[in-house]
Amino acid sequence: MAKIIPFKAVRPTRDKVCLVSCRSYEEYVTAELAAQLDFNPLSFLHVLKPAYTNQETVSFEKRYRQVNQKYQDFKTEKILVKDKKPAIYIHKIITNKHSFTGIIVGTSIDDYHNNRIKKHEETIAFRVQLLKDYMKFSEFNSEPVLMTYPDNKTLENWIFNRTQKLADFEFSSTKKEVNYLWKIDDALEINWIQNIFEKIDKLYIADGHHRSAAAALLSEENENPENTAKDYLLSYLISENNVKVYEFNRLVKDLNGLEKEAFIKELDKNFIIENLKQQPFQPTEKHQLGMYLDNEFYSLLLKKEKNVFKTALESLDTQILYETVLLPLLAIKDLRDDERIEYVSGKQSILELKKIIDEGEFEVGFILFPSNIDEIKALADADLIMPPKSTYIEPKFRSGIVIYEL
Repeated sequence: MAKIIPFKAVRPTRDKVCLVSCRSYEEYVTAELAAQLDFNPLSFLHVLKPAYTNQETVSFEKRYRQVNQKYQDFKTEKILVKDKKPAIYIHKIITNKHSFTGIIVGTSIDDYHNNRIKKHEETIAFRVQLLKDYMKFSEFNSEPVLMTYPDNKTLENWIFNRTQKLADFEFSSTKKEVNYLWKIDDALEINWIQNIFEKIDKLYIADGHHRSAAAALLSEENENPENTAKDYLLSYLISENNVKVYEFNRLVKDLNGLEKEAFIKELDKNFIIENLKQQPFQPTEKHQLGMYLDNEFYSLLLKKEKNVFKTALESLDTQILYETVLLPLLAIKDLRDDERIEYVSGKQSILELKKIIDEGEFEVGFILFPSNIDEIKALADADLIMPPKSTYIEPKFRSGIVIYEL
């Protein structure tokens, strides 16, 4: 049974939302970040990264308290306003290729601890601690964790009907995404939705494992039992058929001392290899990899006798690549921190991957077939952890649209 709650969100006023909302500041290159901060005084980036020119000289705690102070300034100036009644929020994001619609709610930290909220990624303790401290001293969360729920026709029909009405706001981003938000604050309607989720056994984290772990840690340290906000996690719940899962392709700087011919000979032990010369290649099925090496594309199809797996993790293409190529042949043990490997989102063209390798910093690239939501759920249900950078999942939520105060 999944527990969800409404909450009094802090939101930009309707006339300012298009100027306030922003991507995560980590997604901005330096010049773009500086331009936003210099020329858009309403950008939520001013809250996320105040006094950005001297951040390296400020302690983490002081920096996070500055975030809170700037946040309070935005509220004082009525750039951000808190809703008067608890509500849930329907949020729709339309990109140039996809449309995503989900609901923004609070989900239970108890459900997280009791594994009713399922995980499939490993977290880094240092990063979790930093995020926990950020939430503690800034006293808000503006980036919901993306979670999926099983397809539910009743809920989807309700969302569809609700989104036919005029939205509380509608705006386009510089990335040409259209965003809509509907506030639902009718108590009977909220109770009806809560009852639907009480019949759902599990929610699955699709994106935001560090944020959820940080929120759980913050809840554990909560010394004020009257502050129940810390018992819940800002979440964007979306039907599992409405997420888009992309792959992360791999770039490796060298062949670990192997000559090209010797490397391909080693690959032949596990894969049926087809040299496609200059023809760009994208895998079309599981257990098929693409490779770009020495100005040529290759298809690598796992041999049938090697296609024997005991767990969902073993059958994952990213794990197959790691176990058969990256670790034994290229001596890459740590997929997260080894400086010889980097990752390119499957949203980017493989011609971009080719261009990067042709520029000379990397020697070989591996192109993967994307995982699907069923694989992610199977791993989570078995308490297994995906290799780092196995999936790039959409939708991505903009900051400053719906803020959950802690």
